[in-house]
Amino acid sequence: METVATGLIIILSLFILAVCVFYAYCVWKIYEKAGQPGWAAIVPIYNYYILTKIIGKPWWWTILLCLSFGYMFSYRMPGAGAGFSLVACVGFVFGVWATNLLSKSFGKDIGFTLGLIFLGFIFLPIMAFDRTIQYRGPAGNPNAGSVNDQIRGIGADMK
Repeated sequence: METVATGLIIILSLFILAVCVFYAYCVWKIYEKAGQPGWAAIVPIYNYYILTKIIGKPWWWTILLCLSFGYMFSYRMPGAGAGFSLVACVGFVFGVWATNLLSKSFGKDIGFTLGLIFLGFIFLPIMAFDRTIQYRGPAGNPNAGSVNDQIRGIGADMK
């Protein structure tokens, strides 16, 4: 009986590993579609920084996107649970917002955003491998350029 249980655990572990590798590959392809290095998708925290470039938000959004991990630490610190839960909620909200901006950056609407959130295992590969889905610039604006270009451009037409 223990052998069967061990075998099932190994099979399940291999399946989960395969799903994680496939997910990373999908994000890699999405980053490449957006003109960013694909390898950045597998580097923790840096992948959020690159995501902020893709969706046209400033670098400090990286910190906001990392806040969603606050809940992992809330159970370790007595008395800090509610604070970390609030921080995690803020991170979650910014994560949903970033997902919507990612959809817009590839010319998709709120329906695709909901698909990425609730059926990501279907919609992420669609975004990665569908040749008709192309990067259109930060939040879907092909003329937006980077955030730094936008800041430098403020008042440029007033000369």
